[in-house]
Amino acid sequence: MKHYMVIILFLCLLITSGISFCQISIINAFPNLHFNRPVFLTHSGDGSNRIFVVEQSGKIVVFENDPNVESAEIFLDIRDRVNDSANEMGLLGLAFHPDFTRNGFFYVNYTTGNFTQRRTVIARYSVKPDNPNQADPNSEFIILEVGQPFPNHNGGMIQFGSDGYLYIGMGDGGSGGDPFNNGQNRATLLGAILRIDVDNPTDGRNYGIPVDNPFAGNNQGFREEIWAYGLRNPWRFSFDFETNQLWAADVGQDSWEEVDLIEKGQNYGWRIMEGFHCFNPQNCSSAGLTLPIVEYGHNLGCSITGGYIYRGTQATELTGAYIYGDFCSGRIWLLRYENGTVLADSLLIDTNLNISSFGIDENNELYIVDLNGSIYRFQGIASDVSNENPEAPPAYFSLEQNFPNPFNPVTTITYHVPRKAPVKLIIFNRLGQKIKTLVEGEHSAGSFKVVWDGTNDQGVKVSSGVYFYKLQSTDFQTVRKMVFIQ
Repeated sequence: MKHYMVIILFLCLLITSGISFCQISIINAFPNLHFNRPVFLTHSGDGSNRIFVVEQSGKIVVFENDPNVESAEIFLDIRDRVNDSANEMGLLGLAFHPDFTRNGFFYVNYTTGNFTQRRTVIARYSVKPDNPNQADPNSEFIILEVGQPFPNHNGGMIQFGSDGYLYIGMGDGGSGGDPFNNGQNRATLLGAILRIDVDNPTDGRNYGIPVDNPFAGNNQGFREEIWAYGLRNPWRFSFDFETNQLWAADVGQDSWEEVDLIEKGQNYGWRIMEGFHCFNPQNCSSAGLTLPIVEYGHNLGCSITGGYIYRGTQATELTGAYIYGDFCSGRIWLLRYENGTVLADSLLIDTNLNISSFGIDENNELYIVDLNGSIYRFQGIASDVSNENPEAPPAYFSLEQNFPNPFNPVTTITYHVPRKAPVKLIIFNRLGQKIKTLVEGEHSAGSFKVVWDGTNDQGVKVSSGVYFYKLQSTDFQTVRKMVFIQ
């Protein structure tokens, strides 16, 4: 039997007694199990307390949600039709029908076909009536197929919303730089999040178009399946069912990874912009585009993996926060966002995992999927300390919303530093051009305030408009937006 491995998060407060007060950790959730290139984890929503893990080669395995479980069963094996010959191809997504208990339906997202017929398939399967742990591979009913010009940027995520419709993440078709500009082309299903009705097919399709889709019934040639567009590769997204907000992480190109709040009919900017920065053209306008909630640079990672708003009970310190990570660096961040304001965007832990996905179980506990074969979960750590030092340093890096905002003539920016570290705080415009360096140098731990008077590095007053301010250190970076009014 394997030993449990606990990774303690560097989210600790130092108290006067010298004891460390740590809030959460991650632990190998199923130490007796090993998976082959796992890319997703979910549950069936039927009260059975089962976990389903998607393996990229074309298998789904199922097992009891018990840390002592010693084996998993093959739930579905469709390796005979899945093409996983490239890093971003394979069996990529799984979603159980909201009425799975009654109808036994579930849906998968996989890539298939050779070089000339490469495509994404959204298909429905049925569980065997005599064995809930086995699906019938011959029950495949293809819902939708989308041609893929290149082997990368296939998206992969599928999830049902509380409205009963199936949401599908589609990448821009691949290569690099979106050579066909699919992200801005509403006549294609690529570079978008789709929304379809799998229960009421219409017009000769195996699905229907919800009447409130933003382009339903249009006469401009736009695909009616599109819910939102301007995305490069929304590999993982999730709903927060307490708020019905749809959170997506869009994998970046050369420099920036981003977290988006997906809303009906919005254009998220790719390939015009990458994060908050112009991409093509380099002197772009962001008019009509919906900018990210946060971004981070490729000094901190290279491929964002979207997570979930935490609604579990094992790590209540995370409640209400969006947890996301990076596949390349293994870093995991916590994002708090309320009423249009980023309250925190902070590093939780720097792991050595290749984070292919996050997932939740029936109790809304959050799991981390490591492509190397293990599954981890979050848990809280009880404190043996009754009184914390009120003068203790901040628990993590964070950047507050400036106040007042909008402002004229000055505004105050507050930020927090948990330990001695180099810190830089800069202002830049919509084009990504630096306007002013407010702070640059070594900081001790503490909370700090700085005032900006609307001038650039040359002391000249800038024009009215939207500006961004970025706080960065060696292992942290976050951006916020503000408005200056002359």
